[in-house]
Amino acid sequence: MKEVTIYTDGACSGNPGRGGYGVILSYMGKRKELSQGFELTTNNRMELLAAITGLEALKEPCSVKLWSDSKYLIDSVNKNWIVSWRKNGWKNSKKEPVKNRELFERLIELMKIHRVEFCWVKGHDGNPENERCDTLAVEAANGANLQIDTGYLENR
Repeated sequence: MKEVTIYTDGACSGNPGRGGYGVILSYMGKRKELSQGFELTTNNRMELLAAITGLEALKEPCSVKLWSDSKYLIDSVNKNWIVSWRKNGWKNSKKEPVKNRELFERLIELMKIHRVEFCWVKGHDGNPENERCDTLAVEAANGANLQIDTGYLENR
């Protein structure tokens, strides 16, 4: 399997508000940057969508080290929250519907294709790749051609 490194970040101006994500994919010295902005969304949705977009960009099954400063994303996988949520009919520990379910379902499907290690990086702490993803996400959120986050609109 090819070994790929992915850095991701999401941003939101207001929560909810204009949002965006930034992604950097690295493989054998090659690098690709992805970003997109949305009219109305949440920071957590952008964090999840950044990871999903990075994994969806891979053309074949890969071994991935995915870095994010989002505890929400990292803990949902590494602490097996998504396993529990799924087992409990997509209800959280408070018996409430899990937010962003459709994004978690997409992430789960991608985790069946790729071997993904989810790693946390402290945000805004000088990591060049994390800082670049943040810049991409903020620029996307503040840019033109914003998309509509239909998942957010359907579930609010």
